[in-house]
Amino acid sequence: MIDNTQYIYGIHAVLEAIDAGKDIDKILLSKTLKPETAQEIIEQARALRIPVQRVPVQKIDRITRRNHQGVLALMAAVTYYRVEDLVPHFFDEGENPFIVVLDGVTDVRNFGAVARTCECAGVSAIVIPDRESVSVNADAVKTSAGALNYLPVCREHNLVNAVKFLRNSGFKIVGTSDKSQQPYTHADYTGPVAIVLGAEDKGISPEIMKLCDTQVLIPEFGHINSLNVSVAGGIMIYEVVRQRINDNQAVN
Repeated sequence: MIDNTQYIYGIHAVLEAIDAGKDIDKILLSKTLKPETAQEIIEQARALRIPVQRVPVQKIDRITRRNHQGVLALMAAVTYYRVEDLVPHFFDEGENPFIVVLDGVTDVRNFGAVARTCECAGVSAIVIPDRESVSVNADAVKTSAGALNYLPVCREHNLVNAVKFLRNSGFKIVGTSDKSQQPYTHADYTGPVAIVLGAEDKGISPEIMKLCDTQVLIPEFGHINSLNVSVAGGIMIYEVVRQRINDNQAVN
């Protein structure tokens, strides 16, 4: 059961939350909601790039039995950012930015574990799509051991455009692929870099993979050939850290 501090219900309450710029993860609309009411909410949500789902009313009933009027907003546990807003800030501050892009990762435990590693490793931000992705809710924050209270999360309506922006901004885009012949330790991560991690079942989408400057392989020698995405993320993230430490030592 979702805690009632994690959602807002009712037509007017949700519209007011949208107008107030509240951080909303997604909005659920009953399929039985009047078309004119649904359209008003959809249009306002679209302007702020808030995902909207049409669902059976029973799904909303499972969250709350109160007078929700077929409308329920699930609140985000963090403030979402935009890639194009954060990247200039990183460069202005003289950072050598390191970003992790999660393409289609939907499991909250995997997401939390990746976020925890990112925060420990000094990753600049995580980027996720607003659809077919994990919800950054209280469970995600708890699973991350509080890391998401410190690590910026960018939620993008179009992940392809976000990755293109990173690439055009000087980031090297690196994707993990079991079809690559290049071991992950052979790539250079010392400059601005974005590591892309895909879902365990589907991997990185073809559209995103085409944008990768480099595809790398994490070797596997067992029988199941199925690294958990959070483990793969940890391996990649700390290879970036290792190379950057060695690069700084060489300079000094």
